[in-house]
Amino acid sequence: MTVLLVALGAAAGAPLRYVTDRFIQSRVDAVFPWGTLGVNVVGSFVVGVVTAASVEGRLNEDMVALIAVGFCGALTTYSTFSYETLRLFEDGARWYAFGNVVVSILAGVAAASAGWALAS
Repeated sequence: MTVLLVALGAAAGAPLRYVTDRFIQSRVDAVFPWGTLGVNVVGSFVVGVVTAASVEGRLNEDMVALIAVGFCGALTTYSTFSYETLRLFEDGARWYAFGNVVVSILAGVAAASAGWALAS
């Protein structure tokens, strides 16, 4: 059952990531990967909310599998973040690459913390 919940969540998260990324990037004329950053920060926030709710007994393991593991696992993307950072570096946009790493980490942890705080 858990595997099916993860798959169901992922089936919703992956297309949403793609559409959101394309939507953001089509409206921002920038080298910086704002779309990927956006989905990763939102996903981190949701994982913070879900984790806090789970720890406090307000969400069961099935919902954690569906939302945090499946949906957020497919919504967020470490591989695209890594690829885009490497592409920026190889294209000579080293400050953008460095900024992408720093901002992604700080914003992701801050979003997860905010989600946790909100749900606690």
